[in-house]
Amino acid sequence: MDADADANTDTDTDTDTDTVEAGVTGTDSVEEWTEPAVRKLHEELVVLHGPVERTDGDGAHGNDGEAGEGVRQLLTTILSQNVADENTRRAAEALFDRYPEFAAIERADHDELAETIRVAGLPNQKARRIQRALAAIREETGGVYSLAFLDAMATDDAKAWLTDIKGVGPKTASVVLNFHFGKPTMAVDTHVERVSKRFGLVPESATNKRAHEVLDGLVPDELIYPLHVLLIRHGREYCSARNPDCENPVCERYCHCPVCS
Repeated sequence: MDADADANTDTDTDTDTDTVEAGVTGTDSVEEWTEPAVRKLHEELVVLHGPVERTDGDGAHGNDGEAGEGVRQLLTTILSQNVADENTRRAAEALFDRYPEFAAIERADHDELAETIRVAGLPNQKARRIQRALAAIREETGGVYSLAFLDAMATDDAKAWLTDIKGVGPKTASVVLNFHFGKPTMAVDTHVERVSKRFGLVPESATNKRAHEVLDGLVPDELIYPLHVLLIRHGREYCSARNPDCENPVCERYCHCPVCS
């Protein structure tokens, strides 16, 4: 799983203006992307970066897989907010080594829990989020720490349930729902958001919440996971926040960052 920083979820200030031909964008317009155009973008990203295959860790289980796997994914994704992958791994390892049962994590002393996950950053905030999430799951299921009930829900309803938990934003919810349950919702991290705006898939002024909504409505269901991964690869390897390398056919065709323009 790509554990990039959990983007903010400020109030939506999207101001959609005129649409233009795909591949050309104005100051704050969203391109008139069609499904065939999105599929073409996916094909060109595959040519540049290679195909994407789901791994065992990022697969669609269709339910909660092994008991509690979905809960573990949720807690790990909370830990990943605003921190590098290696620190996420270390924090998750420390958390599950110290507390082998979810009930023990929920009941843990706050300061002790925060110290256990300190390497992930924002330890007090993340400790509260983790314990709130576990309490919400236990209350929903009548005492079982499982997210299997989300599998029977429509994607929007499942996302709404997760984001009702304070500290769980649309990216965290989408990681769990798409990576674990295979539901058609794209996790929009900092790379996906930056590249999507530069390519005109979403308006430049769109909030992270709005970017999730636009991409979920635009990208064909079966391309949501691979396109998520490909946009991250492209954002890391070429379309970086600073000093982007635009000398590649995908940027030449789609990108409108200051270097490409």
